[in-house]
Amino acid sequence: MLHLPVEQMHEFMIAVFSKIGVPADEAKICADVLIASDLKGIESHGIGRLKMYYDRIKLGIQQPITKIDVIRDRYATAVWDGNHGMGHVVAHRAMHSAIEKAKLYGLGAVAVRNSTHYGICGYYAEMATKHDMIGLTFTNARPSICPTNGVAPLLGTNPICFGAPTSLPYPFLYDAATSISQRGKIEQYAREEKDTPMQWAINLMGEPQTDTNKLLQDLVDQTASLLPIGGTEEVSGSHKGYGLGTMVEILCAALQQGSYLNMLLGRDADGKPAPYSLGHFFIAINIDFFTDIESFKTISTDICKQLQQSQLFPGRDRIYVAGEKEYEKELEVRKNGIPIIPNLAKNIRILQDELGIKLINC
Repeated sequence: MLHLPVEQMHEFMIAVFSKIGVPADEAKICADVLIASDLKGIESHGIGRLKMYYDRIKLGIQQPITKIDVIRDRYATAVWDGNHGMGHVVAHRAMHSAIEKAKLYGLGAVAVRNSTHYGICGYYAEMATKHDMIGLTFTNARPSICPTNGVAPLLGTNPICFGAPTSLPYPFLYDAATSISQRGKIEQYAREEKDTPMQWAINLMGEPQTDTNKLLQDLVDQTASLLPIGGTEEVSGSHKGYGLGTMVEILCAALQQGSYLNMLLGRDADGKPAPYSLGHFFIAINIDFFTDIESFKTISTDICKQLQQSQLFPGRDRIYVAGEKEYEKELEVRKNGIPIIPNLAKNIRILQDELGIKLINC
């Protein structure tokens, strides 16, 4: 496995986005989001996603130049239409707007429709924590998750993200799909040529689906589903993951009159590729409107430390809080470089050859 310097990979991603028509300042935003994922060790949403954006722009179902229409803007809230532009750019601007609104009103919320895949949610929540605010973001996604007691893929992986500042070297940053695993992790397993774990997905007969390449195709064909948090049974909490996924679907569709469930398949009536028309929702909460920031950080930090220092499960050596592992992983990646597995190196070569870029030797 290769390990390539972070700066080199960042420069390469900016070059790719620029070559496919993304304006320079927006290409940097897109690359910033992707590199943040690689730095945190979330390999499913970093450089591994780059070719997906390239392919979608080539197909014409995603626009390299992002044009945002403001549908409504009233005090602390707004509704935007992303016009199928770059999701990273739409999301970055939306969270920035939410933060600016929160400075004035204590809370800021922006709902978005007709957007595209925007990378890791945590990037946008962390934008708020850097301003000593709480940040939340949600997005729906193409159908892949079945409801409890069902087998048909209807909900997206629909992540929930919550970030809060602390006095630790990192914020508390929870960023997770409402399914057992996100779809991007399945795609990462395909690149690594690994089977999907037994408990993650089922076919239309309710049987486990572990053949990763077949699963990815079956998800497209809607003949398999990933499972919500809690799996297939209510006794293990399936209804909780299902309910949270549905909550995200409502937040990302109903407020903005956006698309939802099977409307997000990325196909038109004739089965040809079409924009995914994703919805997002962003919230910034200005802590200073509730309490002074130092008091907030004292309590948020103490909560984290008491959890970290609590009694261990037998055989385990450490308790983490959300955001801690990613902070430590970033220190490691900045030192050792971004890991590039053979199938990812192949995609990098394809992009370099087709775009005439020669920045990486792999």
